[in-house]
Amino acid sequence: MAARLRSLRRGIYLYFRLLGQEMKSILAYRADFIVLLIAAVLVQLVGLAFIGIIFTRIPNIQGWTFWQVVMMYSLIFITEGVGSLFFEGTWWLSWLIYSGEFDQVMVRPVSPMVQVLASKVGFNGLGNIVTGSLLLVVSLTHVSVNWTPVGLLMVLILLVSGATIRVALNLGTAALSFWIKSPHSNVPMFVHQLGEFGKYPITIYSVGVQAVIVLVIPFAFVSFYPTAYVFDQANWALAGWLTPLVAIYCLVMAATLFRRGMRRYESSGN
Repeated sequence: MAARLRSLRRGIYLYFRLLGQEMKSILAYRADFIVLLIAAVLVQLVGLAFIGIIFTRIPNIQGWTFWQVVMMYSLIFITEGVGSLFFEGTWWLSWLIYSGEFDQVMVRPVSPMVQVLASKVGFNGLGNIVTGSLLLVVSLTHVSVNWTPVGLLMVLILLVSGATIRVALNLGTAALSFWIKSPHSNVPMFVHQLGEFGKYPITIYSVGVQAVIVLVIPFAFVSFYPTAYVFDQANWALAGWLTPLVAIYCLVMAATLFRRGMRRYESSGN
């Protein structure tokens, strides 16, 4: 147990060291950083404006109010931002495998998974985190919520769990590149786009779509169920407690796919 804890601490330490070096290289071009940040904020605000227009004509969507849907939006923004800012390297895994550059990753005395996660920084994610955090605070101030210490702690747990699910989905789908020999796999982007369904109540979708975003690609546990828990929606709030378990499951599955994929790695020429 002590050896595992030391290994875990070393992995976390090296991750932040690698990530810090990547951040320094990007911040050397400050104009690019500012443009990315502004662009990310504007894109998210356009989506929010679209929702605002809908609610000017419709008071609620199957019992869900405007500010409740805004909270779902905010959770998608925050978790997407965390994935981009801190774990952008998952999007480059397919190229590392296809080009054979993954050889360098495997021979270094650092966990390959840590190296991949910390290999890139997507500063556009910072804009998503800032925008999402502001929307989250605003949405909570517009709805009456009976806050308790346990409730506040649970909100934090739900945020961390939602971000973990997003990162695990990115890593797991990127790991499929060990089997799909392509310089730019479309699977991670396809799964990422399914996150758009998480911006709205799942009750507006067909049973098939609900099954996908609850059981297969669990984006519902990133936004819908946490929102239902916070606003105490009787029919759905209980499922919010399952979010941390879903996060652990997704993380274990992603790590398993990554490790098994490494066994199939054939170096350059695959």
